[in-house]
Amino acid sequence: MADVKKIAVLGGDGIGPEVVGEALKVLKKTEELFGYQFETEHGLFGGIAIDEKGTPLPQETLEICQKADAVLLGAVGGPKWDNNSKELRPETGLLGIRKALGLFSNIRPANVFDCLKEASTLKPEVLEGTDLIVVRELTGGIYFGEKFRRETANGEEAVDTCAYNVQEVERIVRQAFEIAQTRRKKLASVDKANVLETSRLWREVVNRIAPEYPDVELEHVLVDNCAMQLLRRPSSFDVIVTENMFGDILSDEAAMLTGSIGMLSSASLGEGSFGLYEPVHGSAPDIAGQGISNPIATILSVALMFRLTFGYHEAAQRIEDAVKSVLDAGHRTGDIAVDKSKAIGTSAMGDLIVAAMGN
Repeated sequence: MADVKKIAVLGGDGIGPEVVGEALKVLKKTEELFGYQFETEHGLFGGIAIDEKGTPLPQETLEICQKADAVLLGAVGGPKWDNNSKELRPETGLLGIRKALGLFSNIRPANVFDCLKEASTLKPEVLEGTDLIVVRELTGGIYFGEKFRRETANGEEAVDTCAYNVQEVERIVRQAFEIAQTRRKKLASVDKANVLETSRLWREVVNRIAPEYPDVELEHVLVDNCAMQLLRRPSSFDVIVTENMFGDILSDEAAMLTGSIGMLSSASLGEGSFGLYEPVHGSAPDIAGQGISNPIATILSVALMFRLTFGYHEAAQRIEDAVKSVLDAGHRTGDIAVDKSKAIGTSAMGDLIVAAMGN
């Protein structure tokens, strides 16, 4: 009998609960197909937690996550909470949960399905062969540095501090090298070493560690050049590793190579096998409740969970193959449909993927 795996489920805000619901269908199907056993426990997180509990990350939700083997998250945020103080913004909950769970690495794959090339704004020949992963440092840098405002002779001034230490850089870079070893053995380290002292430290650490991975080809790329090359020659990248803010921006750019941010899964990892899995997209409050959101990124996040946390590679492949077969058959949600009149809804897409997983 398979071990029971505990999964904390945080639907969050907007379309979050809708796409998570479809991912849970897939989770249940894998229980039937492979004999796995999952125990899910739901928690409030984000804007809905602010409304009901007065904080974006309630203690009981954090405890649910700490007792779990993995976390499945939908999305958080929305205009309802945009004018809240920093402590009462849904996004503060994201930063808090990453810190509390020790999640220092964000893994974001960007694969271009042949049948979706027309959904991208780039020419098909530019996209040919694109299959990359962005490894983003998640708990350091400017997002977590000291922030303050002060009065100066020229009026109010705002300061955001970007700081990295050697240990923070070492652990994310080693993880990126190890991921590259399992793929095409190419690593692009992205920084701004011609201007920033944090980037110069980053590059020094990368160069010191690189000889430990002689089978991986290392390339240093300045962040502005990387942004350009992602559009010019995306297929030349294999694994990209970079600091927090650069990774945030570049991974969203990479998302558009696939035609829609609704296609991208992600994993946030710490030490060991524990991980938090979520789609890259946001809560999309403008379409929440309409049943038209794309659940594929969340479903692929379950496949990523199976690979990185549980080691269920066969099931992960079954999910990914099912997604591909449904897309190859021409089924599309509105965000990736060329002919919007033929788009299907969230639940219909989930049902098709479950059916394509077989019996």
